[in-house]
Amino acid sequence: MSNSTNTLLGIITGTAIGAAVGILFAPDSGVNTRRKIKTQAIDAKDSLAETAIDLRNQVAETASVKKENLDSQLESIVTNVSYKADDVISTLEKKLSELKVKNKKLQKS
Repeated sequence: MSNSTNTLLGIITGTAIGAAVGILFAPDSGVNTRRKIKTQAIDAKDSLAETAIDLRNQVAETASVKKENLDSQLESIVTNVSYKADDVISTLEKKLSELKVKNKKLQKS
C-alpha cells in the first residue's frame, strides 16, 4: 500500500473517531446522539467503501502499467535475441564457407 493511501486511510479513521468522540461527549439527548452516531457510521462506511474502490482502481492501474512494461521489455529482449541469432548464423555460415574451401584444398592435395 502506498504512503498516500495509508495517509488517506489514517485521516479518514481519525476523522471518524474524532466525530464519534465529539458526539458522545456533546450535551444532547440520547435519541439525537444515537441518530448522529448512526449518521456518522453510515458516512464512515461510505467513505471506506469509496477508499476501497479507489485502492482497487489504483492496484488495477498499477498492474496494467506493470504488464505493459513487462510486455515491452519482453518484446525488446525477443528483438535483441533475434538480431543476435542472425549474427550467429552469419558467423557460422562464414566459418562453414571457410571450412569448405579448406576441405577442397585438402582433397586436391
